Amino acid sequence: MTTPSPITIGIDFGTTNTVVAVTDAQGRAQLTTFGAAGATFRSALAFQFHPSQDGQPPERMVEAGPWAVETYVEDPLETRFIQSFKTFAASAAFTETRIDDRRYRFEDLLSAFLLRLRHHAGEHLSDLPPRVVVGRPVTFAGNNPDEALALSRYQTAFGRLGFTDIRYAHEPVGAAFYFARQLKEDATVLVADFGGGTSDFSIIRFEQDDGVLRSTPLARSGVGVAGDAFDYRIIDNLVSPALGKGGLYRALDKQLPIPQRYYSAFARWDQLALLRASRDMRDIRALARTALEPEKIERLIEILDDNHGHALYRAVSALKTALSSRETATFDFAAGDVRIVREVARAEFEGWIAPELSAIAQAVDRAMDQAGLPPEGVDRVFLTGGTSFVPAVRALFHQRFGPEKIETGGEFESIAAGLALIGLEPQLDLWSEKAA
Repeated sequence: MTTPSPITIGIDFGTTNTVVAVTDAQGRAQLTTFGAAGATFRSALAFQFHPSQDGQPPERMVEAGPWAVETYVEDPLETRFIQSFKTFAASAAFTETRIDDRRYRFEDLLSAFLLRLRHHAGEHLSDLPPRVVVGRPVTFAGNNPDEALALSRYQTAFGRLGFTDIRYAHEPVGAAFYFARQLKEDATVLVADFGGGTSDFSIIRFEQDDGVLRSTPLARSGVGVAGDAFDYRIIDNLVSPALGKGGLYRALDKQLPIPQRYYSAFARWDQLALLRASRDMRDIRALARTALEPEKIERLIEILDDNHGHALYRAVSALKTALSSRETATFDFAAGDVRIVREVARAEFEGWIAPELSAIAQAVDRAMDQAGLPPEGVDRVFLTGGTSFVPAVRALFHQRFGPEKIETGGEFESIAAGLALIGLEPQLDLWSEKAA
């Protein structure tokens, strides 16, 4: 059976996962599947280089999604594994990374990722239409994010796939289009989209007009913190102290604090992959000879040298998931000779992420102020994205709007499906934009 050609494509390129949806001639949005991996494609890359043999050039292999994870797990020492690279999109400070002496700019990484995604989609994406609607955060992650730079990088990467009509829509707006299908009456809806790198909010008024659902955007806001920032707090408070954070080293006749910058990079998924190949590794190795607790620095070196970042990711994710349903949970990280085990209370975790919770609450308040609405002016609140499962995040909305208004569902599909539906809108400029 031949797969029908898609009319439009919506791509939710996320910090943690990427989801693709296509619309057909009947205006239905369907998620693209990737074989046994299903509809969720991990936003990760793996690079492997094999030495030349018999005079042949070195073999270079690039994988993405769950296949990148599989490649890394099979041969971690010979694999450069990169995740959460979306975080670099709006960073002018990130110009390139070198992988086996080859330069990769952000758009090169994204292009490599998209090409492998298309490959694994098979016949589902074999015939691309000219139009794609790409999700973008309201506020890109990072300090002083450059929105124009991010969109120009996206434009280059998606253009390399062959798209000629590339449009960008805010991710919570895509989720709103998905949610609107459930509405049976007029409603003002606050959509809260929690990703890996950003938390984004949109307020939209939906009204029925002669059987046609009309929508009016009222406000939007965002903040560059979400699931990855929660992970940072877990690593910084729980893991890094066992690896030397807060310790001292000897310099001549003085005892000095070990630089915090090593641990700031170590606790961020996007930077962890780069730390192993950075100039800082030389300094970290030197610390093992001068630190007052050298065994802790040696653990840090082992994690970096032996590429245990993915094992750490799994342990952190498991703790977050467990604390979403239990008051206490065990953090258990074991890789090589390194083992860190500790009980963590949900209240302790919520104390760690208090700065991020405050930033999220302020972003919601900005959207409400922009729309000129009191809490009772919002009829429904739609929470989507993996971080929406964190009880402290949900509590923010329960307290402001009441639990009876809260709706959830489609945590991993809502944005992509909504983006594809936006591509069918007759007034596209109301809901999407083109890069300058």
